[in-house]
Amino acid sequence: MSWFESLILGLVQGLTEFLPISSSAHLRLTAAFAGWHDPGAAFTAITQIGTEAAVLIYFRKDIGRIISTWFRSLFTKSLRSEQDAKMGWLVIVGSIPIGVLGVLFKDQITGPARDLRLTATTLIVMGLVLGFADWLASRDEEGGRHRVVKQRKTLRELGVKDGLIFGLCQAMALVPGVSRSGATISGGLLLGFTREAAARYSFLLAIPAVLASGAFEIKDVAENPGHIFWGPTIFATVLAFFVGYAVIAWFMKFISTKSFMPFVVYRILLGIVLFVLIGTDVLSPHAGESGS
Repeated sequence: MSWFESLILGLVQGLTEFLPISSSAHLRLTAAFAGWHDPGAAFTAITQIGTEAAVLIYFRKDIGRIISTWFRSLFTKSLRSEQDAKMGWLVIVGSIPIGVLGVLFKDQITGPARDLRLTATTLIVMGLVLGFADWLASRDEEGGRHRVVKQRKTLRELGVKDGLIFGLCQAMALVPGVSRSGATISGGLLLGFTREAAARYSFLLAIPAVLASGAFEIKDVAENPGHIFWGPTIFATVLAFFVGYAVIAWFMKFISTKSFMPFVVYRILLGIVLFVLIGTDVLSPHAGESGS
């Protein structure tokens, strides 16, 4: 991997990680369109540490409060009913599905799941799911001629069952094209949560999963150092952090007043374009893969 490739891929990672359009798919597609080798799951996992560091800093007050209250609640019974203590457990519970499935299907994730036909399919299907979930949220918020405005749930109403469902949705993002934020936010909207609540829990839930995934890949790469170029990868990770921080600040303001429909349209159009390019042999479904 060249430094120019790491520059472009770092920008792509930072720009797309927090938007419901799939950063892993865009890294894969950027390499395919540019004629580069697939950056691979290891590169994706490590650069995600950069964007996740942006989450840690952006939500530092929330995270610090949650960790502190949760830890103290282990020894102080009166704190166990506090919302922050409950959120600590809910983040742990919600992280279980992706941890288990990530280990069980590691070979499929790093191999067959990177086929561009699957990426195109997940872009379209999850775009439709996000669109439907967003429509339901808008209907509740706006009401109508024969409907009153329906109050949507906040994070204070999040329970263990909700946390597990969010976690299963997050696990779907192991497949390129699904989108971690897109899947979890869609799940949250379908469960009746507000856009802000779904997005906030989605970002908090991603922290242990992404950091664990990155650490796992670093350990794997350390044992097989020939699989990754450390200099360009670290550069891309740092770049992804700065770009990602700016994007998350914008996104949290955007969702407070706007719908997700622009992202829905983008996902569906991109998926269709991919199918057309693959169907007309302009683009191979394995373009950019190592050795292709």
